Parts: sequence; structure tokens; C-alpha cells
Amino acid sequence: MKEHQEDPEMLIDLMYRIAKGYQTSPDLRLTWLQNMAGKHSERNNHAEAAQCLVHSAALVAEYLSMLEDRKYLPVGCVTFQNISSNVLEESAVSDDVVSPDEEGICSGKYFTEIGLVGLLEQAAASFSMAGMYEAVNEVYKVLIPIHEANRDAKKLATIHGKLQEAFGKIVHQDGKRMFGTYFRVGFYGSKFGDLDEQEFVYKEPAITKLAEISHRLEGFYGERFGEDQVEVIKDSNPVDKCKLDPNKAFVQITYVEPYFDTYEMKDRITYFDKNYNLRRFVYCTPFTLDGRAHGDLHEQYKRKTILTTSHAFPYIKTRINIIHKEEIISTPIEVAIEDMQKKTQELAFATHQDPADAKMLQMVLQGSVGTTVNQGPLEVAQVFLSEIPSDPKMYRHHNKLRLCFKDFTKRCEDALRKNKSLIGPDQKEYQRELERNYHRLKEALQPLINRKIPQLYKPVLQVNSHRDSFSRMSLRKLDI
Repeated sequence: MKEHQEDPEMLIDLMYRIAKGYQTSPDLRLTWLQNMAGKHSERNNHAEAAQCLVHSAALVAEYLSMLEDRKYLPVGCVTFQNISSNVLEESAVSDDVVSPDEEGICSGKYFTEIGLVGLLEQAAASFSMAGMYEAVNEVYKVLIPIHEANRDAKKLATIHGKLQEAFGKIVHQDGKRMFGTYFRVGFYGSKFGDLDEQEFVYKEPAITKLAEISHRLEGFYGERFGEDQVEVIKDSNPVDKCKLDPNKAFVQITYVEPYFDTYEMKDRITYFDKNYNLRRFVYCTPFTLDGRAHGDLHEQYKRKTILTTSHAFPYIKTRINIIHKEEIISTPIEVAIEDMQKKTQELAFATHQDPADAKMLQMVLQGSVGTTVNQGPLEVAQVFLSEIPSDPKMYRHHNKLRLCFKDFTKRCEDALRKNKSLIGPDQKEYQRELERNYHRLKEALQPLINRKIPQLYKPVLQVNSHRDSFSRMSLRKLDI
């Protein structure tokens, strides 16, 4: 640990390993979890400090539940799952390995009801400093039953006051909170020792640029191994270690974003939902079949790499090992569909933003219908929609892109209408110019997006009014 005082990630990793080694010795594990919380607080990693305190509280709750049955106390670590999905690792081992009745086991001041309350109050305070007010609410859900059982009106009044403050901040800081930026970091070279060929996702402070983390890691390892011995791999392509200089240390750093399946998005509605309890991340690499990174629209593919970490962020560490990697290849038309969907979403967001942001709306509009850029969407339509695909397997993508353009033009119209209601007299000519550009773009797109694939026929079973009987199959026209 003395050797790695200047390497915060490695220092926390070592403390984490020590704490893990004391899994069957709760007093010592608790001590090291609190040591980690202290280190995180020193570096203003308040979310991670809060997680260490939640894990500590869950550990205490686990052993208190083995000692006595008090209905108002948390039922071990499972009670804390809404705060963190990682917390189940604090579940107590079997009684024959560790028993809280053994002399010296769980004898510290924190293994009491008062100690548990203290840990939870510290966790709530750290979550509040991290701006994670929704997590503050979840912590207090565990605390309130304890104070209610003890008829502690003073404590309850304080908690409800803090909850009002937390929910007020959620409302007033909507769209202004930022919780972190994520990077995939791979280490290659024998100089790294245990880190060689290991890949992590790093959580960095909000709005950290790729250049910043690259400079930090290159500088740190440059001081350690020698500046000429460390090299940052600039691209995000898979690394072939055989092609690397065995005498050098290589670091590959890639910006990644949280990744969610479509079904997950139903529950991840708010900004907090989309930035908490994260285990999967994604980054995209453009490529062409002939080896170039970028090509014309009809030859531009995209490799989407989805990474899964061993634990969910935020965790008791700021870097977590990658345990699974999956690749999805998008064809040129699928890349075009994603790009148009993204443009449409940006337009919708800027149009319906509350309170309205005229500058943001005009910037997005200019990027969609401005004279210098409206060739972008038009060129996409001309490349992929000018002809009906010969392969029936492509019909679905062709139709999807056509519908994307219909939605895009509708959103442009909505955005123009909204902008008209926001501008002053000095911007009327600018509005007319945007409208002229929009009408030119719409007119050019019209024949392309209105061309339908020849009608297909699909057999459908029609149900007769009589129970359990069907009429014979009829052909229903499927309008695509």
C-alpha cells in the first residue's frame, strides 16, 4: 500500500482485497470498508464513500439479524438491495464458520442498533454530497422504521426535513446533475505485472475528457516506468499483443457509455435511473470491409462492443473488472437508421424542453435543416431509399428508415413552430431562412420516403364467433 500511495485506483484495489480477505471476520472487514470510505471522501468520491458505508451497514444488519429478531430492523443485507445491487456480497457465512456469539466476534461499537443508525446517517450524508438524492430516500426508508419503533419524533422530524430538501433538489436540479464519465482501460505489457491484459471500466468525475484521463494515466505510468516506455493506444480496435513491443507498457483508453436493452428503458426513466446501478457499457467503432475506418455511406459499418462489469457502478471502487464482452455489427443501412433516430430524438428533446431553451433549439434545428448540413439527411435518403432493395430481407430496414425520415420531418416542423413562438423581431429573417431550408429538404425527400415496397400478403387466421372454431385461412394485405 505504501508503494501505491500515488496510484489511487491500485490503492483502493489493495484495500478492497484486504477487506475481501476478511469476509469471515466481520469486525476487520468493517474496519477496512470504513478505511476505504475515508480514502474516497478525501478524493471527493462521495458516491463510492456512500457505497462503502452502505456495505458496512448491511454487514452490521446481517449479524444483528442473527443475534435477535427485532421486526423494525433490516432483515440482513437483502433490505439494502434497492440502494445497491452489489450489497448481497455482505451476506453472512454459515453459522458453523462464524458465529456472532463467539468471543470477540462482532464486538465493536458498530455492531449495535445505534452503530447501524450511525452508519446509515453517514451514508445518507455522502449520497447527498454526491447529488444522488434518490439514494438518500432509499437509505432513509431503512432508518425511518427504526426511529418509529423507538418513538423518536425528533429524529423523524430531522429525517423528513432532509427528505423534503432532497426531493426539492431533485426537482430544481433536473437536467443539471452529472454523476460520472466512464472509460474502458486496458493494460498490456509485462511491466504492469498483475494488470497485464486486464481490462477495466473506470468511473471518472463528470465531464472528464478522453484527453484528460489519457494524460493522467500516461503521466503516472511514465513516471513509474520511464516516459519512453509507456504508450497510449489511440484507437479502440481489438489489441493483438503479439504486434506490441514486449519491452513497453501499453494503455488503451476508450470512452464508453451506459448501455441498456429496450426492455430496461421502461424502468430507467429519469436521469438518475440511467446513471445508477450500471453494469453494461458500450462503445462503437466505425469500419469498412476493406479495412478503412471511414468510407462512403453505403460501405460504412459499425461495430458495437458491449462490456459487462463484475459489479454495478457506483461501487466501493472506482474501477471494476470487465468480465464479458459482446460485439454487434451494424450494416450501413442500420447505421443510417441509428443516426436518423438520434437526430430525431435530439429534435424532440430540444422542442419539448421545459423551460424552453431557444439557443439549444436553434442549434439542433440548424444541424438538421441548415443549408450546410441538410445534404446529410438528404444524402442518406438518396443512398438507401432511391431504389427498392432486391433482397427481401432488406425490406424491413428499408421501411424502418423510410418511417424514420417521416418522423424526422415531422419533428423538424414541430421544432420550427416552437422556435417561431420563442424568437423576437430581430430573428424573423433567420426563422424564414430555416423554414425555406426545411421546405426544400422536405420536397426533395418526399418522393423517396413515399415510395413503398410492393404490397405483401401474409396469411392470417381469423377467429369465428363460435368458440374453438376457426374459419379457413384468408389472405390479409400487409401494407408496408
